[in-house]
Amino acid sequence: MKHSAQGAAGPGAGTAAAAVRIPVQPSAADVARDRDREESQSRDGSRARGRVRGAGEPDGAARGEHTHGEPSAPGPSVPGPSAPGPSTPRPRTPVQRSSVRGQVLDALRAALVTGELRPGEVYSAPVLGERFGVSATPVREAMQQLALEGAVEVVPNRGFRVVERGDRELAELAEVRALIEVPVWLRLARTVPAERWAELRPLAEATARAASSGCPATYAEADRAFHRAVLALAGNEELVRIAGDVHRRAQWPPAGSPAARGRADLVADAHEHTALLDALIAGDPDAVRALVGQHFTGARQDSGVLGL
Repeated sequence: MKHSAQGAAGPGAGTAAAAVRIPVQPSAADVARDRDREESQSRDGSRARGRVRGAGEPDGAARGEHTHGEPSAPGPSVPGPSAPGPSTPRPRTPVQRSSVRGQVLDALRAALVTGELRPGEVYSAPVLGERFGVSATPVREAMQQLALEGAVEVVPNRGFRVVERGDRELAELAEVRALIEVPVWLRLARTVPAERWAELRPLAEATARAASSGCPATYAEADRAFHRAVLALAGNEELVRIAGDVHRRAQWPPAGSPAARGRADLVADAHEHTALLDALIAGDPDAVRALVGQHFTGARQDSGVLGL
């Protein structure tokens, strides 16, 4: 089927047609010369466009953009002491989204320990984002992680509710911690040399300093670091991960509690770390056994549960 000249041109063909020069009454020599020139220009243009597209960039002329060496629009830049010159490309700073999410997650975890995020209350990601000076997205992602950990629950179209815990649940978590950690501590006391225990002294001292500050969140982090280092001596990564998860959950205050443990309780707990380390370094199994039971159960020495 034959196409008319108008149909062959189609929409948008006017621009291309206007670029074609049609000589008036051309001679045979003119026709041959023009044909050779047009074929040469076509080959040169194809190679140029191929180079541009080969670099992964679209043909600016085809989009109707200026192609006269204009500098590209600068991307996000880091503020510095002086602005770069017009010909100097500004450094691009990738958005550290995972870092922002991690910082928000740490802040939310601290707020849970201190009781700033109150059990039973619903918090929206945009409101918390304004508090932290970030968008709602990293807050929402951090809250979803806390939901996986059991700290909050999703409330559709509202936000996230902090889970309410009673004394019974906290007692059960303490029992689970004892069942996991106590046998490991007692086994390590028989197998780990004194010099390895001595290497943990800075972590025990860090818990004492954190307790003296009276900040529950600061102490919670130092406490987990000390216990994580002890359990790591067993060489079982799954043990460290599971015990750390239970430990973190056990640090959240129960519903109705105005705040987490007071400074006196924190100082007493940190003192047990130091005493335990002294007994482990000294190689005193009886003292280690008694101190481990005290550290995980307090005054309640349940030998049936702990296997002591």
